[in-house]
Amino acid sequence: MLAVRKVRRKLRMGTICSPSPSGTKTLEVCNADWMASLPPLLHNVPLSNLAIPGSHDSFSYWVDEKSPVGPDQTPAIKRLARISLVKKLMKKWSVTQNLTFREQLEAGIRYFDLRVSSKPGDADQEIYFIHGLFGIRVWDGLMEIDSFLTQHPQEIVFLDFNHFYAMDEAHHKRLILRIQEAFGNKLCSACSVESMTLQTLWEKKCQVLIFYHCPFYKHYPFLWPGKKIPAPWANTTSVRKLILFLETTLSERSPHGSFHVSQAILTPRVKTIARGLVGGLKNTLVHRNLPAILDWVKTQKPGALGVNIITSDFVDLVDFATAVIELNDLLQEDRALAKC
Repeated sequence: MLAVRKVRRKLRMGTICSPSPSGTKTLEVCNADWMASLPPLLHNVPLSNLAIPGSHDSFSYWVDEKSPVGPDQTPAIKRLARISLVKKLMKKWSVTQNLTFREQLEAGIRYFDLRVSSKPGDADQEIYFIHGLFGIRVWDGLMEIDSFLTQHPQEIVFLDFNHFYAMDEAHHKRLILRIQEAFGNKLCSACSVESMTLQTLWEKKCQVLIFYHCPFYKHYPFLWPGKKIPAPWANTTSVRKLILFLETTLSERSPHGSFHVSQAILTPRVKTIARGLVGGLKNTLVHRNLPAILDWVKTQKPGALGVNIITSDFVDLVDFATAVIELNDLLQEDRALAKC
């Protein structure tokens, strides 16, 4: 069976991804069409039962240290950030990914953790991604994702808008209009989670599920409520405590009615940042702990009571997306045996 998995992996991921438009990075392995390449036995499995790789603070591959400090920060941080060096240090702790949206999609990431905000003094009510500092415009990110989906019509993405800052009703309406303009008929209307399979979405030519953690979702059929995609947060710097938390929350997962996000991430505390101030998140906390987190991922199994979406920081540091995708081989084996 191991040999069969290796053959499947070569067939699914034999393509080398092209460099990004900037020419700065080249991905070694391409999972750009991994959903399209899943075996027919899995085409009618609910997406809530598949293993799907995701990224944490997905947009934070670039933040603007020249921008104002975001409204997600405390007044004390805002005062300190008047010193230019402070913003440079903030950037080291705000960036949680190396890859752009396009590069993450090519690597196989299909779930995106999105936090958005208006910007002080911005008269045009534009919305930006935010994590301590402001990132790119949401519109630019949506267009990058839509471009990929147009080129890969059988791939499905989850866009989880779960934090909103400094946004009134007009800002929300503008953001929702942007979502409509970007994806159009690719948007999937909210319905029964169990009815969401690759096959049904392919037939409808829908590729985008939008989760909106705000009451505005009630007014738009293509916005899914946040409660349909719970993402328990361990809030710890300890790998041992993180894994215990992930196991506990998986055991408490509802078998029906919602997707489930396992946030396989470590969260720095104030003293963590103080000790590794110059090193930043990647060098201080993530780099040395990600292999152990990946080991946990490889022991998991998808299904109604197993893992569904798994997120990580710096998804390119290890073969994270591929490890999650390959868990679906276990699901296929179970279904094949059930038919015997």
